[in-house]
Amino acid sequence: MPHLLPDSGPQRTIAASNFVYTVGSGLYLTAGVLYFTQAVRLPAAQVGLGLAMAGALALAAGIAGGHLADRCGARGVYAATLVVQALATAGFMLADSFWPFVIAVCAATAAKGAGLAARSPIIRHHGGDRPQEFRAYLRAVTNVGISLGAVLAGWAVQVGTHSAYQLLVIGNAIAFAASAAMVFRLCPVEPEPALRGPRWIALRDRPYLALTLLDGIMAIQFKVLTVAVPLWLIAATAAPHWLISGTMLMNTVVVVTCQMRASRSIDTPAAGALAYRRSGFAFLLACVLISLSAGIPAWAATTLLLAGVTVHTIGELWHSAAGFEISFALAPQQATGQYLGVFGLGAGLAEAVGPALLIALCVTWGRPGWYVAGALFALTGLAAPLVVRWTEHPRHGRQPQPESAHQRVAA
Repeated sequence: MPHLLPDSGPQRTIAASNFVYTVGSGLYLTAGVLYFTQAVRLPAAQVGLGLAMAGALALAAGIAGGHLADRCGARGVYAATLVVQALATAGFMLADSFWPFVIAVCAATAAKGAGLAARSPIIRHHGGDRPQEFRAYLRAVTNVGISLGAVLAGWAVQVGTHSAYQLLVIGNAIAFAASAAMVFRLCPVEPEPALRGPRWIALRDRPYLALTLLDGIMAIQFKVLTVAVPLWLIAATAAPHWLISGTMLMNTVVVVTCQMRASRSIDTPAAGALAYRRSGFAFLLACVLISLSAGIPAWAATTLLLAGVTVHTIGELWHSAAGFEISFALAPQQATGQYLGVFGLGAGLAEAVGPALLIALCVTWGRPGWYVAGALFALTGLAAPLVVRWTEHPRHGRQPQPESAHQRVAA
């Protein structure tokens, strides 16, 4: 298992800030909705509407935040988004009706979207010769932090009092503020000179937009283990219900221990395209194994579910590594934030449509729906090498070899 934090230097500061931030995120992801429905007493339909509005705003904020980081300096912009998240999260304490809730959650979610894009130039600047590999390392740290936050949030959910939920919100806001303070310890990242041509160049880069769409379709896989498998296990199998937590724990452990190792061999756009293809077939096999767990004895269902989740997790490692490589290697250094903000649109759309799509296919339709979902992932993976070759066509004027980009970073 990799060390939680690097020995020293900017990477240690970034990792520490990321760890504290994700502990706070784990608190909110686990019990944020419960705070508004159980403690504030907002109707669930209103909470869902407010979260949908916030998610839509975050998509645009990601592109704008990334562009601002490129032009004004990434450290200051990223730290500012963390401060806004801290203040907006603290504002949850005052959200006692629908519109105050909408204002607070939109501010927090938009700042989060902008911050993820604004952090990308920092990762590229301080990530060494392989910023993609450092990004994979941060994903492992993220899983540890969110898991710890989820455990802490479990106490508030178990107690269930208004005061317990308020402590959860306060802890979340403090974590974001502490993360911002750590970011200020980094040396400033100087703004990059603007590229010639249109200001919103990433939105005109059709091959990159196509890759964003493909990654967004593939990113629906993240909802398989959190939405489709739990509902399928309860509704269609004889497997014990504790297996829901068991599969999530296994997935987290594998990602934490293996994500960096999986990313090391994926060091060119071509290798990233092949990793997309492998992940698509892994997801297809996982969907088939999970679908076969219905209508059989509990021990057999448990075995198939564990096998399916294991294969799915391997595919997740390949998919994440491919996304890290493709998104960084094909983004011009002068517009890293803007490009990574655009690339984040895919994951945002998957977050919006993934749960409903998987429920309709895998739970409502049943076993045939699992086959359709798996085929969707496999076909998406097969398309990735074709689109990557499109990005490398000479008429696009790209220099996709990561070595040249890394040399510029090192310089």
